[in-house]
Parts: sequence; C-alpha cells; structure tokens
Amino acid sequence: QVQLAESGGGLVQAGGSQRLSCAASGSIFSIGTMGWYRAAPGKQRELVATIRSGGSTTYKDSVEGRFTISRDNAKNTVYLQMNSLKPEDTAVYYCTANLRLTDRSNGYATYWGQGTQVTVSS
Repeated sequence: QVQLAESGGGLVQAGGSQRLSCAASGSIFSIGTMGWYRAAPGKQRELVATIRSGGSTTYKDSVEGRFTISRDNAKNTVYLQMNSLKPEDTAVYYCTANLRLTDRSNGYATYWGQGTQVTVSS
C-alpha cells in the first residue's frame, strides 16, 4: 500500500526554523511533482510549494525567500525547510506526490500525507 509519511512538525517561536519531511513508501514506479499544502484554522487549504522531478520549484508569494522545497529522489522524499517563521504560518501542513504505481499505469495520481501541525508562537 502506498503511503506518504510526514514528520517534523511542532511548536516553534516566531523567527525560528523548522524542517518538514515526507517519505513516499510502497510499490511505486515513478514520482512526478511533489509539493506541500497547508490549512490554517478557518481557512481553505492553500498551495505552499512544489518541486518537479527535474528540480524546478514554485512557491506561494508569502513564503518565497523564507521556505525552500527540495527532494531526494533516491529516498522518495520531499522536504520543506521553513525559516523566519511567522505566526501566520501556523497551519496543518500536507505533502502531496504525483505517483505512477506501475509501468502500465495510465498517468499519475495524486496522493496526500496525513498532515503535520506547525504552530508558530509570537
């Protein structure tokens, strides 16, 4: 069974740093774009950052320059390094991955992690 397992959330003071990890496990043929979303209390889930298999990245404007997304293709893992954290970054962070499970799969399907809470205190 395919799983995305996140780790690294917790409580941090404003101005601090935190690193999230998300490892894909199970029978996977290939991994396309990976990314991070977040959902703050009372707000819709929003896209934070993405990284393609070749390494190109995109960021939400409000995190550009503070957050860095990266991936280790050998470990099927995506990371989100978060620096200069602000209270408004408080949210549940979800990783996503576009997975192709076999060489006969018809394209990629999007899988989600269970979410990890990040709380930034002022």
